[in-house]
Amino acid sequence: MEEIHGSGMFSATFSSVLLLLLFGRAANAQKSLEFFDLLPEDPKLYDKMRPPKKDGQPTAVYFHVTVMGLDSIDENSMTYAADIFFAQTWKDNRLRLPENMTSEYRLLEVDWLKNMWRPDSFFKNAKSVTFQTMTIPNHYLWLYKDKSILYMVKLTLKLSCAMNFLIYPHDTQECKLQMESLSHTTDEMIFQWDPDVPLVVDENIELPQLQLVKNYTADCTQVYSTGNFTCLEVVFVLKRRLGYYLFHTYVPTCLIVIMSWVSFWIKPEAAPARVTLGVTSLLTLSTQHAKSQASLPPVSYLKAVDAFMSVCTVFVFMALMEYCLVNIVLGDSDAPAAKPAPPPPPPSSSTADSAKLDKIFDIAAKKSPAGPPPGPTPAQKARIRALNIDRFSRFFFPFLFTVLNVTYWIMFAEYI
Repeated sequence: MEEIHGSGMFSATFSSVLLLLLFGRAANAQKSLEFFDLLPEDPKLYDKMRPPKKDGQPTAVYFHVTVMGLDSIDENSMTYAADIFFAQTWKDNRLRLPENMTSEYRLLEVDWLKNMWRPDSFFKNAKSVTFQTMTIPNHYLWLYKDKSILYMVKLTLKLSCAMNFLIYPHDTQECKLQMESLSHTTDEMIFQWDPDVPLVVDENIELPQLQLVKNYTADCTQVYSTGNFTCLEVVFVLKRRLGYYLFHTYVPTCLIVIMSWVSFWIKPEAAPARVTLGVTSLLTLSTQHAKSQASLPPVSYLKAVDAFMSVCTVFVFMALMEYCLVNIVLGDSDAPAAKPAPPPPPPSSSTADSAKLDKIFDIAAKKSPAGPPPGPTPAQKARIRALNIDRFSRFFFPFLFTVLNVTYWIMFAEYI
């Protein structure tokens, strides 16, 4: 009986120990990861303000940017908007890996970044930055087995873009996305592009007036009075589409200039018609010029579209001045016509004989050979000169305007 009782107690004890081990493992498996599990055994050795330098070398932070959209390009304020995924990767050998980490990476709580060292990068040319929070905050934090940390965030940026409108609307602009270190010099930290995939730009990006023809990455490290601060940039090369300006600026302007030439076919005496046509064309062209400048900042230099519109304005003004010249030539001989001679008094009875003699002399004068025909009057000569000026203008104005147009488009053909 004692042997049976002893074996029963041993079995119960072994079962209890086994159950405790199983429950302990289950508890460890269900235990959530805490931030202090990543810190060294002595947390005081971890300084979140100091970058994790190895062998005295500056900490390398690798950047990756995915551009999902470019829009809201405003020439007046010289800004544009971009939707991006921004990834930073760095290695911190001071951290410990979780004991139960079996996968390639472990998802960490993003709030832990407040207690960890992280790159102090900021967007150098940003006017405003919007962090996406729907439906959840759009960022995450990964810890890899080699103690590399990846922080990815989705942002909407409003960025400044210095633009030059010297050859507008044939211009090509370069807009940049610059990322710089705020407080760490190149002795402590350097930014580098991801060696595998530094930049990804959505191929379906469409802009209404500009075309994204090229994009590339570059280094923009700059020297300040306090030291060298590492900087990386993405450059977007944007070429302006000419179609909108061709159909809304150039073609209507040329038609207005051609319309002003209609006055050359109107007779010189029709002063109201010719003056009204010239003034209307000039005012319409001025309105067209002001409309073409509405979306641009008031720059102090002459743009290509300004040169074209100014030449067209000069042509319309010269067409109006041409009629002034015609009117002057036509009006020099507009002297009042001579009054007709008064009719002779009726013949009296005492002069009957003299009247008969006058009739005889008149008949003799009609039978005598006629003299040379009288030449054109001064008024007719002036009108002929005015018509010749109009005839010359009908060919000179279109010819000169065509030459200037061909010259203009040949000059800017390389930018189209």
